[in-house]
Amino acid sequence: MRLFDTLTRTDRELRPIDGDTFRFYCCGPTVYGPAHIGNFRTFVLQDVLRRTLETGGTRTLHVRNITDVDDKTIRDSQKAGKSLTDFTTGWTEIFHGDCEKLACLPPHIEPGAVEHIPQQIAMIEKLIEKGNAYASDDGSVYFKISSFPNYGKLSRLDTRELDLGKTQNARANSDEYEKDSLSDFVLWKSRRAEDGENFWESPWGEGRPGWHLECSAMIQEYLGDTFDLHSGGVDLVFPHHENEIAQSECACGGHFAAHWFHITHLLVDGGKMSKSLGNLYTLEDLAKLGFSPMEVRYVLIGAHYRKPLNFTLDSLTGAREALAKLAKGARALAAKTGGETRFDTVDFGPFQSAWDSLENDLNTPGALGGIFTGLRQSANLTGGEAAKALAAMNRILRALGLTLPEEAEQEAVEIPAAIRTLADERWQARTEKNWAKSDELRARLTAEGWTVLDGKDGYSLEPAAR
Repeated sequence: MRLFDTLTRTDRELRPIDGDTFRFYCCGPTVYGPAHIGNFRTFVLQDVLRRTLETGGTRTLHVRNITDVDDKTIRDSQKAGKSLTDFTTGWTEIFHGDCEKLACLPPHIEPGAVEHIPQQIAMIEKLIEKGNAYASDDGSVYFKISSFPNYGKLSRLDTRELDLGKTQNARANSDEYEKDSLSDFVLWKSRRAEDGENFWESPWGEGRPGWHLECSAMIQEYLGDTFDLHSGGVDLVFPHHENEIAQSECACGGHFAAHWFHITHLLVDGGKMSKSLGNLYTLEDLAKLGFSPMEVRYVLIGAHYRKPLNFTLDSLTGAREALAKLAKGARALAAKTGGETRFDTVDFGPFQSAWDSLENDLNTPGALGGIFTGLRQSANLTGGEAAKALAAMNRILRALGLTLPEEAEQEAVEIPAAIRTLADERWQARTEKNWAKSDELRARLTAEGWTVLDGKDGYSLEPAAR
């Protein structure tokens, strides 16, 4: 399998360094609220990478952290009147439930930041000892980026504009900061009034770790000095992953991650996703509109991971139709097997192009297209050949993490006149591109127990799943 590497900007072959197990780390969620579909695009595509490696016969060790202490978790837990532990545990459980609904395999190891504070303190002590970090007068500790000549190698910061000498008087104490900020970043944050009771003892006084440090400490704990791959959203390249490299290589030696896998942003209706625009969807939001997690997953893998995905409600309707077509094709192929169940599943046969797409830079849209192509090429197969093709199709579906819908019994459903009127009004609003009114009417239909499915030339109505 070949995959684009952010560090070298080239496609490179993925092979376990130790010749046995492909060991990789994914930056996990900050658990202060529900993860949204933008977050899950990253987690779902990381899941497809793991599934593809395992389908190809590679053993994996998947580590993904939980950020349960940072500026946001402390701030919002206090607003909620809860302890940090109770607050983050609740959101972690919701995150796990959403992952399960989206068919994401659980990581083999899922460490939390709070339980690894001793390891983070030990790493800071190493960095101070080696001259890569220093304590400030207030008890905070900062990484001195001028001590690491390779700082900026991942994000390709323009070295002509990189005056590391200026960082001696420039410090970033927040966990997250502007993308153009070049500052010594905080490793240990001294206790402040706004932290409340969320602090720990350290050689530098009471306080807590900075956000960037936790991943380095947990990677060292579970994957060592050098490992196969590091992944996250493209927004983490700088400063988070840049800071991880600096911390880890200075404290531990080694080459840190051999490969960097970053997933590009998600857009909603062609624009930025945000709470203020009302287009920040969670899995629960989409379920209330009548869409299943598998339909969401299909959309999230429908664009290449290095290209922006434009998420729309119409794309979910398209996913429902595509999954139904795949299910129909699979049933037709199963009917031609004649009961044959003994076959060799190594050969992908008519579905080879789908597998080749996954092995070529995780081209998920190419793989989806390859499944439809394989079904067309399988149309005349029977008996053992049909059984082999069906097994190959199922292997591709498992690699993509897709479960096809079962055939539903069709029953005549009477649509009340008032509901039909609402649906007609909504279609008219959609035709006129009055999206606000269209969404309002969709919500009313959902509240009345109906799901509206838009097509190219019209719509259909179904009773919402109960």
